[in-house]
Amino acid sequence: MVENFLHLLRGNFIISEIFAFHKEQCDSDWTSISSNKNFDPEYLDYFKGIENFSISYFEKQKYNVSIYLPLADKSFLGILIGSKLDKSRFNDLDKITLQILLQVFDAAYRSFLNQKRVKALIFELNEKVVQLNNLIDTVIEVSRYDKRNVLFDLALERIASLTNASSALMQVFVSKKIIQQFSFPPNISPDDILNSEFKINSSFEFDNHSYHFSLAEKETREGVTHFNDLDKLLLDAISRQVKATIENQFLNEQAIEKEKMEQELSVAASIQQRILPTSLPKIEGYDLAGINIPSKEVGGDYYHCVDLKNGKYAFIIADVAGKGIGAALLVSTLDAALYSYLEFDIPLTEMADRLNKLIYKSSPSDKYITFFIAVLDSKTGELDIVNAGHNPIFLLRTNGTLEKLDAGGVGLGMFDFGIPFAGQKTILNPGDKLFLYTDGIPEAMNEKEEEYSDEKMINFFTKYSENPSQEFISALVKDVKEYSGITPQSDDITAMILKRN
Repeated sequence: MVENFLHLLRGNFIISEIFAFHKEQCDSDWTSISSNKNFDPEYLDYFKGIENFSISYFEKQKYNVSIYLPLADKSFLGILIGSKLDKSRFNDLDKITLQILLQVFDAAYRSFLNQKRVKALIFELNEKVVQLNNLIDTVIEVSRYDKRNVLFDLALERIASLTNASSALMQVFVSKKIIQQFSFPPNISPDDILNSEFKINSSFEFDNHSYHFSLAEKETREGVTHFNDLDKLLLDAISRQVKATIENQFLNEQAIEKEKMEQELSVAASIQQRILPTSLPKIEGYDLAGINIPSKEVGGDYYHCVDLKNGKYAFIIADVAGKGIGAALLVSTLDAALYSYLEFDIPLTEMADRLNKLIYKSSPSDKYITFFIAVLDSKTGELDIVNAGHNPIFLLRTNGTLEKLDAGGVGLGMFDFGIPFAGQKTILNPGDKLFLYTDGIPEAMNEKEEEYSDEKMINFFTKYSENPSQEFISALVKDVKEYSGITPQSDDITAMILKRN
């Protein structure tokens, strides 16, 4: 096979010399497998230090190309190609052609190895064809294959050998319509098998598919005859094993898919952890704390406090409709866009409009973000606010008055009708407290499916807001968890409180 391949290379590229070497293992010695034995051992230096597939091109050397090719049987092939007879260089077309020819050789070599394995299996079966214990060997072999065509072909071949059937057929139905059929021998007509006078059948169903086996004409020394009870048992046994193999393949694919999803969720969670703040900035004259507890591996809530310099800070809280990777992607989009827009110090209403257009274009129709942003001038206490469809944000004054901050517009990404967002301005006076949250807090449920409620949350806020911010946040989460009891957390919990001392 190698010699034929060398002839093919020599003819394609019109080269002067070509050598091939082979070694059984990575640390084995090279042996020449070329018909031309006149080679210098120093030529093997071309392959030193190489462990993976490699094609190297050289100029102004006796050999223009060296190829290091790992083979399917874990051995290795090395090829040295001399210069072209016309002394031209290997151009891009030559390199592409060489790549294709190497792929063809690799596929041919794999096919050669597979043919050797198939022949070995047939030889082994011929030795034990009359023994009932062959069923055990057959079941084991059938269970190894995950490719349907190979599985079915092998099953038909084995059951025909075990029962001395002259032919075998397998048909796959969906809603009584044949979508695939396999026969043994391959060139026999399925109708000849189905119309045979001497025939037995077996079938099973899985995943809305129906699989039917048929054997025709049991061969004996006296000629063809009817199948016996043992033949029917053997056919049913093979049929059950084929079903088990298909089920195992299905479950294995499901497990692999689940593992991939878990890996993707892990990556998304890692990315989201980098987006959410590990700590909030220290603001002179203010007390700030916040928390985010996702309900799943990755959540759809977002909060941040961004230092805009010159004593100004942006407080953001947002909630994506839905959870999982899709929500995490929108959170990432929002975070990246926010940092970009905040750098330009544009009006919050204009920023909300730009974010709305961006999220609208970046998300499906069922995904949107409720969003609240407030820019604080820490020196004066001035707050510039936009609320885009988010829960009302509460401002508790020192005299006990509770104000709702909800001026803005619809959630980001819901519509793009060009409707402007409304802004709101207020002052955070000494002793005032600003409370930001997502609906995972008021909508947390207990075992009776009763919500924690806005009322309970507001009462907690007004009662314990005098506590230091971090203590307040911890106490709030504890109160929600105690209310929920053993009921699993159904939504992300996110909250932030800002107090002016």
